[in-house]
Amino acid sequence: LDLLARIGGLEIAALAGFYATAAGHRTPFIVDGAIACAALCVADRLSPGTANHAIAGHRSAEPAAGVALDHLGLGSLLDLDLRLGEGTGACLAFPLVRAAAAALAQMAAFPEAP
Repeated sequence: LDLLARIGGLEIAALAGFYATAAGHRTPFIVDGAIACAALCVADRLSPGTANHAIAGHRSAEPAAGVALDHLGLGSLLDLDLRLGEGTGACLAFPLVRAAAAALAQMAAFPEAP
């Protein structure tokens, strides 16, 4: 908790808790922006392996976001040089994530293909 108190406010704590809980349920989640990435760093420090369930939707133009993604070893789906702070990169990445999940779930294996 000392780490959370030093890093930021309630938004960081709430996001870190959300990320750690999602990872505990093996549910992937999309991160986008400096605050979300900072929260993921905290979550991964408090609950190692949390970042393994993260999808970096966008590599923000915010320098701190890039540093955090590099620290966590995460590449991003998109790199559009956005710095809007509204989760726009995550919204743009979501259809790509949805399409990838559908392809994995519905694609026939070679023995099953016609």
